[in-house]
Amino acid sequence: MSNRTADYINRELSWLEFNRRVLEEAQDDSIPLLERLKFLAITGSNLDEFFMVRVGGLRSLAVAGVGRTDPAGLTPAEQLDAISEVTHGISTDQYRCFLEDVEPGLAEAGIKRVSLTELTEEQAATIERVVCDEIFSTLTPMSVTGPDDFPLLSGRTLNVCVQLAPDESSDEPTPRFALIPFGRSGLRFVTLPSEGGLAYVPAEDAIEMFAQRFFPGETIIACAPFRITRNADLSVREDMASDLLSEMAHVLDQRRQSVAVRLELSERTRPEMREFLQSTLSVDERFVFAIPGPLDLSSYMPLTELEGFDERKHKAWTPQPSSTVDAGQPMFDVIRDHDVLLHHPFESFDPVLRFIQEAADDPDVVAIKQTLYRTSRNSPVMAALQRASENGKNVTAIVELKARFDEARNIEWARHLEQAGAQVIYGVRGLKTHAKICIVVRREPQGMQRYVHFGTGNYNEATARLYTDVSFMTCDDELGADAISFFNAITGYSQPQGFGRLEAAPLGLRDKILEMVHVETEHSRSGHTARIDAKLNSLADPAIIRALYEASSAGVTIRLNVRGICCLRPGVPQLSENITVVSIIDRLLEHSRILYFHHGGDERVFISSADWMPRNLDRRVELMVPINDQACKRRLVEILDSCFRDTAKTRILEPDGSYVRIGTAASDRVRSQQQLYESACEAWKESQQASRLTFLPHRAPGTDES
Repeated sequence: MSNRTADYINRELSWLEFNRRVLEEAQDDSIPLLERLKFLAITGSNLDEFFMVRVGGLRSLAVAGVGRTDPAGLTPAEQLDAISEVTHGISTDQYRCFLEDVEPGLAEAGIKRVSLTELTEEQAATIERVVCDEIFSTLTPMSVTGPDDFPLLSGRTLNVCVQLAPDESSDEPTPRFALIPFGRSGLRFVTLPSEGGLAYVPAEDAIEMFAQRFFPGETIIACAPFRITRNADLSVREDMASDLLSEMAHVLDQRRQSVAVRLELSERTRPEMREFLQSTLSVDERFVFAIPGPLDLSSYMPLTELEGFDERKHKAWTPQPSSTVDAGQPMFDVIRDHDVLLHHPFESFDPVLRFIQEAADDPDVVAIKQTLYRTSRNSPVMAALQRASENGKNVTAIVELKARFDEARNIEWARHLEQAGAQVIYGVRGLKTHAKICIVVRREPQGMQRYVHFGTGNYNEATARLYTDVSFMTCDDELGADAISFFNAITGYSQPQGFGRLEAAPLGLRDKILEMVHVETEHSRSGHTARIDAKLNSLADPAIIRALYEASSAGVTIRLNVRGICCLRPGVPQLSENITVVSIIDRLLEHSRILYFHHGGDERVFISSADWMPRNLDRRVELMVPINDQACKRRLVEILDSCFRDTAKTRILEPDGSYVRIGTAASDRVRSQQQLYESACEAWKESQQASRLTFLPHRAPGTDES
């Protein structure tokens, strides 16, 4: 194989290319205006998380003097240099898009940010009232001189820095500074009276206008908003944690006071104020961002949900009922009759919720076993599990306390479940439990029957409307036995004795993938048809990438649909010329993992919770599930094919790591997400028409219908 470092794309730069693709959607003037604002908010939120996790971790390595290179051949320090250059470019493009394109369009549509110089008397009076009655009473100003008395500011929250006139009585007058931290107040915009639409000013502008109220008797030289991002790459020393619940709470406290890895401030900030903030917070110059507009574009997300502006949004895609699930039948009857495959959010998540809710209330259900990674704030799944436990069922829940940024919510849910009498397992020592599985054990005339739900997404009804994911429900005996063995191994500190059909990480999932790739490689070398199709969120595992390179060199046709990070270089002669990598960025977040191997004509199809990354295959508990039911298998292949046919929202990965759009005339473009939604609508419509043509006689009570 050729030079190793030339064969891989750096993971961090690949992720930033993903965020740039999201930004391109905000820059696309064919997309409704509020949807473009939503994409801008997403790029802002994405960058926040990137700095918290990836830059935070790299900074720690660089400070420690670690010179070890990644597979692309870059040291942590070199990666930080490259990240600085790329993120400054993305920030510039974000605000150019917002200030020169999206915001003027919003103003024309009736959503206007009003500058302090164009306020009407009524609007100015409104700001004064809000500042005096609400903001002044809520926020607390504090004088600061340096690191010793600088307050512990929360990451990702706004603050206003105020420069006060020097103390003239001092022998050496120096600049004086004070802070007004917003904290977690939720304060962001002040709504103003207007003749129509929405007029607003950012809260920092309102504070600047009446800053004198906070500092009576002082001369104010300047005000400027700023925002910091703290390192969140912190973890629990599980070998030393006797109480994981309290230890995770400690990590959350640590995160609140970790080092600042990014400083964003208004480009109007005076040099002496910038120097004071940067030096006091010890932020690397490479990661100081002078922002030409309102800070924190992610805070604009609520504006995208404003009512009365439907013409500026996409027409809603209402999740369709599944044509394979009879809403009038209990879910156990449906699953006993046939395996069920659902493609969310084109198809509703309701059958999954019904499955768990019916299990909670069914007197014949004796046990529910479920993994929980990310849940919603008012989770109906959690409510059903609590009810099931209170109903006397044996409920075991693996609640992953280490699910980054959902730790606090999961801690709260874990406590609620325990109070309801459920057995709660806080994940697996040293690993994150990312597998999506729910097992229901039901007493039936023929004995105990296991019903299982496997998924590629979380048990979260909110994200199930925003992410494309797959659910598979079955009562297959072998999969049910594997599921129980898998679950009991996690909860019982034991090694599974081998699975019949499931594959799990970190036990054998990578080996199974490599085996399947190797089979295709050998088939191709023998002159037979060989093909691999995979839909993933990320591809970064060096061993799998090397295996794919070997398969490509042997002539295997490989199509990869990778939404985000992809460290593989496609299309390189004598290395990866038979590999194509595409990425779809559209109104729904592509999240499902679907794998296809031709396998000599005996096609093998899987769904999985795992991406092809070292963290998923080595440091997480994951599942890969074979789909043998012919109808379900055919459906998954159709989903894959639809994604690879997309020419409207697809970008192709070039060998140099850049992405280019497919150059197709607008009239000929294929948009897979729209096609998949229309197919779900048509399938439901056809099932309803068929049911109306079926005669169902009313029978006398007690009549045998067999």
